[in-house]
Amino acid sequence: MVGAKPCSTIVGFVKLDYSEDLLPDPTSYRSIVGALQCIAWTRPYISFIVGQLCQFMHSTYLPHFQAAKRFLRYLKGTIDQRLLFQLGTPAVQAFCDADWANGPFDRLSTSGFCVFFGSNLIFWSSKKHPTVARNSTEAEYCSLAHTSTELI
Repeated sequence: MVGAKPCSTIVGFVKLDYSEDLLPDPTSYRSIVGALQCIAWTRPYISFIVGQLCQFMHSTYLPHFQAAKRFLRYLKGTIDQRLLFQLGTPAVQAFCDADWANGPFDRLSTSGFCVFFGSNLIFWSSKKHPTVARNSTEAEYCSLAHTSTELI
């Protein structure tokens, strides 16, 4: 991907599903996604798409590999972006959110949170809930409970 043309958006209009043929050798896909997990530590805004790509580690199809390659092209075009830490008031703030049953295959909700120390992002997480939430309030409550647990 050294000679690849950079792109300005993270993902295109590729639907990540199970509609194409399986890749005969998913080793390169797994290698790319593993490296992206390490990069996500310095670029928290890419955590969601990296998590989406990680969901297909064991059943890799051609659209998944194409999305991973496009993501590498995006990273090439934004190589100079990174986290910057600044002085500020020493206060801890946390924000959380959840979507309700947005998983297209399993209807599981996804929740995420981020923790700031002053104006600096110091911790974040995004994960699928282990069970199906009955309504959006339950999904939000689970997200809030998980965030509170992590803060404590």
